[in-house]
Amino acid sequence: MVMGFAPQDLKGQVMAKLEGKVAVVTGGSSGMALASAKRFVEEGAYVFITGRRQEALDAAVAEIGRNVTGVRGDAANLDDLDRLFETVRREKGKIDVLYASAGWGEAALLGEITEAHFDTIFNLNARGTLFTVQKALPLLQDGGSIFMTGSVASLKGFPGYSVYAASKATLHAFARGWLNELKGRNIRVNVLHPGPIATAMQDQVLTAEAKQMFESLIPRGTMGRAEEIASVALFLASDDSSFVNGMELAVDGGFSAI
Repeated sequence: MVMGFAPQDLKGQVMAKLEGKVAVVTGGSSGMALASAKRFVEEGAYVFITGRRQEALDAAVAEIGRNVTGVRGDAANLDDLDRLFETVRREKGKIDVLYASAGWGEAALLGEITEAHFDTIFNLNARGTLFTVQKALPLLQDGGSIFMTGSVASLKGFPGYSVYAASKATLHAFARGWLNELKGRNIRVNVLHPGPIATAMQDQVLTAEAKQMFESLIPRGTMGRAEEIASVALFLASDDSSFVNGMELAVDGGFSAI
């Protein structure tokens, strides 16, 4: 303790969990990823966010307000990923936290699944995530944290979402292999599985009836909030989770447990 100061007097220094860190959040122009990027900045990080639509990206940068760079791009496009990490290299020269959150899902029942449906979902959720992490590696600092947005859909079986669930289940297989390959650098790799969260994307892919059905399966009876995911993203990004590695962390209000 510093003489003359109570612990709360040092709150700004002590409580900033990501002070001096550089974070990259793909898909960070909306929803859970945007809420997480905002929280990272509040905790002292400089954040790079991506999004496919310039208007949404600009709005997200304005909402975060400081210590943020927006880079337009599609995580399924390898040229866009190269441009993202070249921007990070040029502006900050390192990455401490990589939150690979860009993803998409829509329903298609077995018997109605098309090649386009499969390719679109796997190209972004699985292939895009893989190359996001691989292309970030030269900038990732030893002792850093990688985590990816999965889904509780990969832990339960929902009609119409088998392809989406499979694409998200792939991420845990990635995490287990990568943490073993990166253990010499003490880089942790985890998967954050959100449950039903009230976001703009949810509005695009779920009917009102489907929302009611999902809410009925959550013990508290209401959807999760993006800010609740952001709190757990901060945990995975910070040293608070220094002994958490290779895990699937469901943040779903008990949805996948019952």
